[in-house]
Parts: sequence; C-alpha cells; structure tokens
Amino acid sequence: MTRSVMNKSIAIIGGGPAGLMAAEIVSQHDVKVDVYEAMPSLARKFLMAGKSGLNLTHSEDYSIFITRYGNKQKEIVKHLANFKPEDLLAFAKELDVKTFVGSSGRVFPIEMKASPMLRAWIQRLHARGVTFHLRHRWSGWEDQLWVFETPTGIIKIKPNATILALGGASWPKLGSKGDWVPRLEQAGMRVKPFSPANCGFYVKWSTHFSEKFHGQPIKSVVLSFKDFKQQGEFVITKKGVEGSLIYSASAKLRDELTSTGQALLTLDLTPDTSIEKLTQALARPRGSTSISNHIRKTTGIQSVKLGLLYEFITKETFEDPNKLVKAIKAIHIPLVSPTPLSTAISCAGGISFEELDDHLMLRKMPGVFCAGEMLDWEAPTGGYLLSACFAMGRAAGNGALSWLSEHAE
Repeated sequence: MTRSVMNKSIAIIGGGPAGLMAAEIVSQHDVKVDVYEAMPSLARKFLMAGKSGLNLTHSEDYSIFITRYGNKQKEIVKHLANFKPEDLLAFAKELDVKTFVGSSGRVFPIEMKASPMLRAWIQRLHARGVTFHLRHRWSGWEDQLWVFETPTGIIKIKPNATILALGGASWPKLGSKGDWVPRLEQAGMRVKPFSPANCGFYVKWSTHFSEKFHGQPIKSVVLSFKDFKQQGEFVITKKGVEGSLIYSASAKLRDELTSTGQALLTLDLTPDTSIEKLTQALARPRGSTSISNHIRKTTGIQSVKLGLLYEFITKETFEDPNKLVKAIKAIHIPLVSPTPLSTAISCAGGISFEELDDHLMLRKMPGVFCAGEMLDWEAPTGGYLLSACFAMGRAAGNGALSWLSEHAE
C-alpha cells in the first residue's frame, strides 16, 4: 500500500478525536496529510470533556458495551470491532497515558485530564509530518476544489482523498456548529436533522420548589421509562432536570416528546426499601407529629425528595399511607421538552449511514470519507461516544488509504 499511495495527499477537515485518529492512521504511510480546523486550536470539545475527568471508554464486557449504541449498533460495531476498548487503552499507553477504572466501570487517565494526552498525540503527528491548518473553515466547493476561509483570505485545495470529521451541532461555541449540513444536502446527501442527546429536560416546577431546590442532587433513585430502568442520581435545575441518570434515559425521553409531545418519567425514591417495609413504617402512629416529620422519621425521605412528593402528589395521597407508599415508589414527573441542542453533551442526527459504504466513503462522492459525530448515531455518556469516534476515525483513515491504493495512477 505504501508504494501505491506515495506522493498522494489526504485532507482531513476537522481536528477533533475522529479527525485526529484518521490522521494517526494515514500518517503512518507515505502520503501528505493536512488537517484543517476551523477553530484556533485542536480538539476543543475533547478538552472540555476532559475538564471533569476524561472518560475514555468503559470496562464492561464487550457484549454489553456494544448494546449502548441502540438502533445504530450494527453500523458502529462494524468499525468498533477493529478498535475495541482495550485497543483504545493500548493506544493511550503508547502516548504515555496511564489509566484506571473507576467505581462505575468507566476508564479515565490517572491525571483525569485530556490535555496531556492531546499534547503527546499532536507532537507525534507533527513528528510524522502531519500539517495542521488552524482557523481554516471549510466553506464549500468551487470547480471541484475544496474552499476554505482563512485569516489571510480564501484558499482552494484539491487533495487526492478527503476525510470529513466536522462534528455534530452540540456545544457550538467549541466549533461544531453543523453549518456543513446545507452543503452536503445540496450535494444529494440525506442528513437527519440534529437533536440533543445526553441532555437535560425542562419541567414546570413551582416557583417555591425551583427556588428552594435548584442545584441539589437527587441521589440513589431508580428512573423508569418504558423499557428503561436504571439506578443513579441527577440534579434539579431551576427549569428542569439534568445529570448522568437523566442523560442515560435522554434518547428515549426525547423521542417520546418528539412523537407524542409528552413524556412522564417515573422515580422510585427508595429503591433499597421494599413496599412492605415502607408500608409498615408509615403505618406507625404519628400522633401530633406533622406528616412531613413522620415521613422523615419513618422512611428517611427528606429535603429534595420530600420536596418532590409535595410538588406532585395531592393532600389526599399524603393522608392515605397506601397511596403515599405507591407515590414514593413511583412518583411521576412530567417533562416539557429537552434542553437546547447548544447545551447538550452530544447530538443525534447527521449523515445517514445509507449514504456510506463499508469504509465510510460517501457513495455519491468517491474519495470522500466521513467519521465521528457528523454521522447519524448516538450513545450515552460513559466512554461510548469517544470510543466510537476513535474507531470511525481509524476506519475512515484506512478507507482513504485503500481507495488511494485502488485508484493510483
């Protein structure tokens, strides 16, 4: 392959994890590699994610890991199979990044930051001859040339192959604005509109509840919605809910809101206490004790959890121990809408996989490959997003090399 791609050039548009991983692959061959990034620095979203501890991947069994990609499991696993979580950790080790497994099974660098890994990676790519062009925003085509807006004016290039890693539309201030969509749609590509993923939701709290409890965590609850059921915690915001447990259910909740206009999540506020024990506890005589203090003393429910009960159940329910137990074990919270795409951790939507061949090349644009969050897939937090972006970046890089080899003059 090395001989056949000699003196060829590959342009990678987008300097996030998928684009950098594509550069990692193609730079190991005798090919000119240029990475074009619209922002003043590389991988800004990657760095932002690392501020709270870079969650590289997850240590759970691979058979479970692959189920996290929902209805796009088949498309993602095709590429993930060639770069599994253990391969990602081996890659991190090559960059002298040591990792550990957290109590949740998530895998983090020991330094809990993205910057050391990114610095080492960029240095290695520089050493291999990769050229980075910052503040170069792709603006379309002209006479089969790729056109970029740069600080010094318009430039036009004609690489032998191109890899697009343009990102989705979440966190637009970090560079992924989704402004590439009209150009590819005009070129005949089917692009599903972006929607928020791993997002919070708005709830019509009372003013009292919002002012008293915003910012407070709700710990150790079980959230149920249709076939979703998971224990965890989340946070009350001034206008709704957010946090890891909400993010895990967000795809199903968002889709329900989109299709029906309403979604009702259910919480078990005492997952470690059975209905029988709760019933016995609340049946104790309370005498002159207020119902709030009675609930606190007999069940341990207090603060924000108690506030949720007052927010959503009637006075009649409080006065009936059997109804109160049912409410504690299954309190319903009506959601209004997802929080905006601009505040979401990631997004759903993008280029349909049907537009791509098995090597992630656009069928209608030979020699142009796509990878990462610009494709139509989603995954929960927990290392699944990064793992798939890295795997697709590698797949696109290998695809571009193979295509150049097959079409060498």
